Order: sequence, then C-alpha cells, then structure tokens
Amino acid sequence: MKNKFDISEFVYVKTEQSVTKELVHRFKKRRKECGLTQQMLSEQSGVSYGSIRRFESTGDISLKSLLRISLVIGCLEDFDELYKHAIIKELKDL
Repeated sequence: MKNKFDISEFVYVKTEQSVTKELVHRFKKRRKECGLTQQMLSEQSGVSYGSIRRFESTGDISLKSLLRISLVIGCLEDFDELYKHAIIKELKDL
C-alpha cells in the first residue's frame, strides 16, 4: 500500500486534505455541541447513518447530504459565503 503524505503536515499550506480534515473536525464538534449522535442526525436530516459515518471518518459526502446535515446543526447559512467574491484579475476590476 502506498503511503500518502499531506504536504500541509510539513509546511503551512492549504490542501484539499487539510481543508477536509478541518471541516470534518469542526462538523463533529458542532454535532456534539448540538447534543446529537450520528444516528439522531441521520433521523433528523434524512441522510443515511452510513453517509454520516463515512463523512466523519473520511470526509466523503455528497453536497446534497452535506447541506441537509448542515441545516440540522444550524450551519446552512455558512454555505452562502462560498464563491461570493469576484476574482480580481486587474486593478480596474476593483
């Protein structure tokens, strides 16, 4: 089996793996702050228990399921900030 290294473990740089790891960490913390087990979250969101378990262990989940569980834990509005800012390529774009 190949060893996989995340460069962010050695230098400060955002990678897909480091962002996923931090997102999952914050999600688990929020779920627990809400007093929800994975099973309770599954029942309230309509997302399968297996999908929630997989997300919390590997970070893999569909966008639709992520939005559903985010609604239950009160974080759906966080997604409204994604891709909101225009890319500035030239000074005149400001």
